[in-house]
Amino acid sequence: MKYFIAFALVAGLCALAHAEEQSCQAGVQSACSTNGGLSTCNARYGAINHLEHKMQDYIQLQLKKSYEYLLLATHFNSYQMNRPGFQKLYQGLSDRAFDDTIALIRQVTRRGGAVDFSKPHNKGAAEVPEVHLNELESLARALDVEKELTAGAIHVHTSATHSSAENREHDPEMAHYIQENFLAKQAKSVRTLSGYANDLSKLVSVKEPSLSVYLFDEYLQKQ
Repeated sequence: MKYFIAFALVAGLCALAHAEEQSCQAGVQSACSTNGGLSTCNARYGAINHLEHKMQDYIQLQLKKSYEYLLLATHFNSYQMNRPGFQKLYQGLSDRAFDDTIALIRQVTRRGGAVDFSKPHNKGAAEVPEVHLNELESLARALDVEKELTAGAIHVHTSATHSSAENREHDPEMAHYIQENFLAKQAKSVRTLSGYANDLSKLVSVKEPSLSVYLFDEYLQKQ
């Protein structure tokens, strides 16, 4: 009798453990079930549904400007222009924009989103940038580009921190990421390029500006 009771007790404990295991498995299966083809076991939270397409636009803007800067760098690296300082400046800006593109893609995917480059950018993706510019014109163009990139970062940051009729959720993590990695850097870049443009505009106002431009290019090589 004692053996029967012990056997029944062990069998009951095993059955209970098996039931609990099945309950856990069922709970996981329920949590990770698909709904309309989308898994609920994902990294999406906060306002990512609202911010994903805005981040997509900003990623494409960064990539587009990276290639514009690369074209400017190539232009000033030609034997006709022969401005290694300007080439270095625009090559650096191109590399930075490309690195920022990769960082933004990683941020979106880390938050459970996806980036689709088959979708056209909504701000003049088909426009051919004007790169055959002189030194001062190129600095003015670069300053406009940096302000455009800054406006894009501010738009994403504002969307993450302010609710609207379209979205009521805030996303402090995304706002912090944009502020830490883009807003401060863009402010510094705008300040630097605006200083370059104003300095060069004064240098070329003399009667023979060739030497002034040459010396300014030498200065850029040392930065």
